[in-house]
Amino acid sequence: MNALSVKTPVYLDYNATTPVDPRVLERMLPYFSDIFGNAASDHEHGHEAHQTVEEARSQIASILGARPDEIIFTSGATESNNLAIFGVAQRYQTKGQHIITSMIEHPAVLDVYKRLEALGWEATYLPVDSYGLVDPDDLRKSIRPDTILVSIMTANNEIGTIQNIREIGKITREHGVFFHTDAAQAFGSIDLHVEELNIDLLSISGHKIYGPKGIGALYVRRSRPAVLLQPVIYGGGHERGLRSGTINVPAVVGLAEAGKLAKDEREQWLEHFVTLRQKFLELLMASVDGIEINGHPEQRLAHNINFYIEGVEARSLLVRLKDVSFSTGSACTSAKVEPSHVIKALGFQEERAHGSIRISFGRQTTEADIKYAATRLANEINYLRRLVY
Repeated sequence: MNALSVKTPVYLDYNATTPVDPRVLERMLPYFSDIFGNAASDHEHGHEAHQTVEEARSQIASILGARPDEIIFTSGATESNNLAIFGVAQRYQTKGQHIITSMIEHPAVLDVYKRLEALGWEATYLPVDSYGLVDPDDLRKSIRPDTILVSIMTANNEIGTIQNIREIGKITREHGVFFHTDAAQAFGSIDLHVEELNIDLLSISGHKIYGPKGIGALYVRRSRPAVLLQPVIYGGGHERGLRSGTINVPAVVGLAEAGKLAKDEREQWLEHFVTLRQKFLELLMASVDGIEINGHPEQRLAHNINFYIEGVEARSLLVRLKDVSFSTGSACTSAKVEPSHVIKALGFQEERAHGSIRISFGRQTTEADIKYAATRLANEINYLRRLVY
């Protein structure tokens, strides 16, 4: 494959972030300079901005099957997760201080649980099977009279596995326990109807769906049953008193537009991603043996592949492959390389975590990109294996 036939470096890390869709950017631009009012101000400029925010709120609510007044705008899924979990824990602590999550959640959930444990709450971390799925029976058995919240992500950001959210929602509703799901990776990729799925709180993020960074939303159920939250940010009483701070009107507009486009065009993009995934795996496996898929083979995000490469350190690949952008199964913090907690939770040893990489496709990914990336990966994998053996 001629490097000149593709634009390098080839970006294959769309699970991490996506570029803003040009149509989203175009929709946002007037709100940076022409329609610049503060949505909380009581004059015409403020009213215009406020009306724009409420239209965006209705748009997001419609996608989720929710009411507009159940959508709270935040800075992203991390803040949404914090507001949902801290908010429920602190508001209902007199009812109970037991909370449940899974072992493969994003740090934006796990770190909140750890903090609550330090403050006196008791947390249960549900195991997953080798595909990354929570067993609904494990959840059912873990719920106690003092359980107030279950937080389980819709789709995993590393391995792409999609949980059985419908069954989880059914169980939590039967036991009168609030159910929160981090849907940052799933929103826009799969259908999410909060009423049908018995979801009480749901987090989304703009930059995962070709919207801007720094914007997200939290769905908070207001009836049957109503969820009351303790705010985590104070100062002005914005967003029904749950999230104070001047509303980022351009970003809110971008989030709503990105959500609408994702919903309207979802089927065509899913077909595109499945085709790319199959082609990439065929090309790679034709040149490299010892490749094993992480996560569920079918119940997964269409644009995600996470796989283990026997005998190769993923970070060595990352260092050598400057012309292909992807993610490894390890995180480097404080100069120490830590194996992915997700891969380890599947029941594998650290070797598998250190030897796993994540490839994720996007709307801009072409077949030429896939061929180039698969060829480059195969060449480097075989080279590194020759060095070892």
